[in-house]
Amino acid sequence: LAAAHCLLNELRLAVPAVHFDTRSGRLTVTRAPGNRLALDFPSWPAKPVPPAAIPPALNTGFGAIPFTWVGRSRDLMVVLDTADAVRAVTPDFTALRRLDVTGIILTAPGDKDCDFVSRFFAPGAGVPEDPVTGSAHCTLVPYWAERLGKTSLHARQVSTRGGDLWCELHGDRVTLAGHAATYLRGTIETIN
Repeated sequence: LAAAHCLLNELRLAVPAVHFDTRSGRLTVTRAPGNRLALDFPSWPAKPVPPAAIPPALNTGFGAIPFTWVGRSRDLMVVLDTADAVRAVTPDFTALRRLDVTGIILTAPGDKDCDFVSRFFAPGAGVPEDPVTGSAHCTLVPYWAERLGKTSLHARQVSTRGGDLWCELHGDRVTLAGHAATYLRGTIETIN
């Protein structure tokens, strides 16, 4: 999102889309309504984790909070009852590092003006909490689309910095749209 923002808004490239080749395949970014940028991702639906297979480190890492559902895709996804429960979690990162997953997604139904909320933790990868995580929404969007019976969703990641995403499920693809802001400009000079 940040790279596309720089190319489209700072360098003012006059192109309909920007393409990036990533480990997950080609990522396309286009302009979207509301001065947003939209990213096209693969959908990564989570499969349910049986209660007996839930790792004990998950309970230790989140203080034995009551889970509504636990699933796994690339990441472990934990569904809680309320948005306030997601906001209130104080993770034990030492315990969470013991989990054999890329990241851990906490989510719950939205409150106020969004369909669902989330937080994303990847302490094993050196990211205690990511402020706004596009890849986590590749798992969140198919789950909430099915649960809420709609394919267009407004998501809010409720980390300290936080952010809003406008999401759409298109079969095996997920479109995520959001805002980016320029926070720094500089000049690089080469010295001979």
